[in-house]
Amino acid sequence: MSIETINHCAGCGVLLQTEDKNKLGFIPAEALQKEPVICQRCYRIKHYNESSSITLQQDDFLKLLGHVGQTKALVVKIVDIFDFEGSMISSLSRFIGTNPVLLVVNKIDLLPKVTNANKIINWVQRRAKEANLKVVDIVLCSAKKNIGFDRVITAVQEHRGDLDVYVVGATNVGKSTLINRLISDYSDLEAELTTSQYPGTTLDLVKIPLDDGRFIVDTPGIVYAHRLTEVVKKRDLARIMPDKPLKPVVFQLNEEQTLFFGALARFDFIKGEHQSFTCYTSNAIQIHRTKLERADDLYADHKGVMLAPPNEADLDELPPLVKHGLNIPKGKQMDVLISGLGWIKVNSLAGSQLAVHAPKGIKVITRESLI
Repeated sequence: MSIETINHCAGCGVLLQTEDKNKLGFIPAEALQKEPVICQRCYRIKHYNESSSITLQQDDFLKLLGHVGQTKALVVKIVDIFDFEGSMISSLSRFIGTNPVLLVVNKIDLLPKVTNANKIINWVQRRAKEANLKVVDIVLCSAKKNIGFDRVITAVQEHRGDLDVYVVGATNVGKSTLINRLISDYSDLEAELTTSQYPGTTLDLVKIPLDDGRFIVDTPGIVYAHRLTEVVKKRDLARIMPDKPLKPVVFQLNEEQTLFFGALARFDFIKGEHQSFTCYTSNAIQIHRTKLERADDLYADHKGVMLAPPNEADLDELPPLVKHGLNIPKGKQMDVLISGLGWIKVNSLAGSQLAVHAPKGIKVITRESLI
């Protein structure tokens, strides 16, 4: 087998080459004899869980997504329920044309078990409408835990007809994991996409032939800098990205009290009645409470040590914290989302004045409460 007969990596889809190990698609010549044929980058991610500094640029991602609107296909859009707004592709309709959209909401296993699935679907419908995304169906699932996947398969069958299936999503939403499940159900081909916790794993269009002559097409994940997962050091990804059901942590706060989420973010309850706030973040994140008047000094004295992650050595590489003033109106059940970190539910209907300090560029929004 030679580089002339095997053109693309079976893991990330990139064009293979044997000349320059510092460029995309490098594969040692002797590795061309192995099955599946994957580039060195995918091999190291798969076997050693290593990251790579080689990634696709944003403009290249958008050019590749342009392929979706140039064909008739079912578009399977995957979002992460833990970071719904952060993982939405806001301009998706511009790329997909009139193609039908199946919205798959992944990582549903992270929500507390008492969560009502119908309420979540209704909530997602409202969020999709706000994003001007017209969907033919919404499916809740966990590709990792094999929850609701039969419904995903059924929905794809219902809406695909004889079309190809394009799968799109931001980085770290579980896209490749879900496609690997689709492959096992739809194709006899032994293929496995590269999956890892690192952004930008898929680098080009990966076409997996189906038994009926059509294809499942994996597209590169959009890298959004407004998500904390794209900003922290890779060693901190495992701490901020939950892999177990969230354990809500409730704080009863008086006005002028502050919560620190490691050194990654700060939540100030500036003004309002005594009320409770429920934090939905990774169980590995330590939350510290203090008085608002002491918050600046606490951060200055303990960031990177007691307030971690990140650790002290990595603080200089984290963008400076920027203050976002927020007002929760009376009579509203609202969440405060810090993209990639989680959200804080404001439990009182009395209204409150808040502030969130998050790394510069990270999306901070209020929304209708998810739970």
